Amino acid sequence: MKTQWSREFRYFFATLALILFFWVAWQVRVMFTPLIVAALIAYLLSPLVHLLMRHSRLSRKAAANVVFFIALTLLIAVPAALTPIFLSELDTLMADLNAVLNQLQEVFKKPVEIGGFGLYFGQIIPGLRQTLTQNPMMHDALGTLEIASRGGAWFLVIVISAYYFMVDWETLREWLIGLIAPDYQQDARRLYKQIRAVWMSYLRGQVTLMLIVGVVFTLIWAAIGLPYALVIGLLTGLFSLVPDVGPLAVTALAVLVALIQGSGWLPLSNLAFAVLVAGIYAVLINIKNIWLRPYIMGRSVNMHEGLVFVAIIAAVIFTSVLGALIIVPVLASLGVLGTYVRRRLLGLSPFDNPAALDVETGKTVVSNQ
Repeated sequence: MKTQWSREFRYFFATLALILFFWVAWQVRVMFTPLIVAALIAYLLSPLVHLLMRHSRLSRKAAANVVFFIALTLLIAVPAALTPIFLSELDTLMADLNAVLNQLQEVFKKPVEIGGFGLYFGQIIPGLRQTLTQNPMMHDALGTLEIASRGGAWFLVIVISAYYFMVDWETLREWLIGLIAPDYQQDARRLYKQIRAVWMSYLRGQVTLMLIVGVVFTLIWAAIGLPYALVIGLLTGLFSLVPDVGPLAVTALAVLVALIQGSGWLPLSNLAFAVLVAGIYAVLINIKNIWLRPYIMGRSVNMHEGLVFVAIIAAVIFTSVLGALIIVPVLASLGVLGTYVRRRLLGLSPFDNPAALDVETGKTVVSNQ
């Protein structure tokens, strides 16, 4: 009786298992996005876990539990506390919008003569008022309920997955490394260390970018007299974590505030002030996208700024905001793996330093030649 499979059967079985793996992955591909989001949340919170571990005697699991439940509490408590304020401000905003529409309807009561033709812009106002004031959820309650249920289910998947990524990451990492042939497990640990360093550097770069964007926008908004300049500026910096979409959403809020309340000291009409806010945003966001973000991200992961810019734009076009968020560290990680494979193919030492201390296990790692 043979104790080992023949080489041909092992190749056949490995090929069959690989085909089955990709087939299953294709069938459940809808799960990839929430799992990636959960992994990103765990990754963003991991520095807090390590900080708590260093300054206390807590184990990783205990520290992860503390950080996760504090974050979850804030995630629930902050919106719950801000919702009444938001609804109150929304009522005020709708009242201001109705007042503006009334003024516009009065202005456009008479037709505007252009080239001998009369244009009745006043007829647009009632339809616009109805669009702004009607509640679309009441017209499709069943569809809204279905969307809310699906969103709640995905939210639950993300939260629970993020929790287990944070708590059991060490166990999951060792299990994945254990799947590799024993002769190459030390190499896998070194590769993990290098890739982890790439992602931590990327996180530091993101934090730096968020601080710069937040400070610059806060100072600019305060200089031109925009109400709530500090809050809107800090939100712009915080939401710059989400490429383009985040700052654009906050700036839409800034333009709306400018349109309704105007400047605190500039002698401009509300409309002109709103146009000024939009123009400043257009200039600053292009400086950030074309120069600042590629420069900071490129330096953080040792990639050329031009490659960073093109990669982010391509990710936005061909994938999604999530793809644009992770494309830079993913490419840098592929660069680490590519360097390892190239050195192996050329018969060189796979790492610059053959022996080093693994930061995760505290063991000396000796690479295979």
